[in-house]
Amino acid sequence: MSKKESSALNKIVLSVVVWVPLLATVYAIVLLWNRMVDLPALLVMLVMFILGGFGITIGYHRMLTHKSFNAPDWVRAFFLALGSMTLQGPALHWAAVHIQHHANSDEENDPHSPVKSFFHGHVGWILDDFQPDLEKYAGPLMKDRLIMFMSKTFLVWVALGFLVPTLICGWLLSLHGGGIEGFKKGCWEGFLWGGLVRVFLNHHVTWSVNSICHTFGGRDFETTDVSRNNFIFGLLALGEGWHNNHHAFPRSAFHGMKWWQIDPSAYLIRMMEKLGLVKDVVRISEERKAKRRTQGVGTTEGDLLPGLKLTPAAASMAAAATTVASAVAQAGPPTV
Repeated sequence: MSKKESSALNKIVLSVVVWVPLLATVYAIVLLWNRMVDLPALLVMLVMFILGGFGITIGYHRMLTHKSFNAPDWVRAFFLALGSMTLQGPALHWAAVHIQHHANSDEENDPHSPVKSFFHGHVGWILDDFQPDLEKYAGPLMKDRLIMFMSKTFLVWVALGFLVPTLICGWLLSLHGGGIEGFKKGCWEGFLWGGLVRVFLNHHVTWSVNSICHTFGGRDFETTDVSRNNFIFGLLALGEGWHNNHHAFPRSAFHGMKWWQIDPSAYLIRMMEKLGLVKDVVRISEERKAKRRTQGVGTTEGDLLPGLKLTPAAASMAAAATTVASAVAQAGPPTV
């Protein structure tokens, strides 16, 4: 198959991934309006949405992409599996796209900047079959056997993301006197609500961080992009909505930097740290925050190139660069 044919096929698949959950959600809302939905389906959808959300925010984003903390392989695998179940792409691909976003935020090579258009920033870039430069933006991650395994088995975790809510809902409805018919009805509701509707919600909450949180909201820190802090998506995206904070300090494990900036992902990371499940949690001191507020743009190479380890010479060039994009260009290929 030629590259052109492969791209055309990918666009068809991506269109199905984007539009089928949307149409299923419209259908599900009609059923809900007519009270043709059982409570277990809604509860399973909520639990799966939250688990998938943490898979993205903690697993794909803060742990994998930005290395905001370190964790044993079984913890990493657990969160990467949850992230995979949201049908947002293999872990390696997701991380590469996000690192490229930070390296070129709201500039020409940003994969999903709403500066080009709000639709492009939200979902258009996906429908266009954007492909990141894996070697350039995720080179070190390609040497991690667990990450590569989880990425190569991506479709297995996607299938489980549909199978688990389907069977759980079927089981729950069969327990309440439904028997075989209850099991069948429960399986359908679990597939619809815990599968398709949940994927729709996980998709558009994550994509809204790319679009809405670069368009609407306040800014606590000066950055070279137009990132915003958005209270609503601080809640819906489990802390990811404090996006200006994140762009100011990409490696921070905690995106909510004021007491009222609710960040459920940070709370869970802090809990896991106390339980000894994660370590080396990256925190930003009050002195660094204050310095950033007074001095504006300017940071370390670790923030410029989140999650990547550079040689001393490359780090010096990156730190001296005036923009993130030029830092990537000057630093060259990262090293482990």
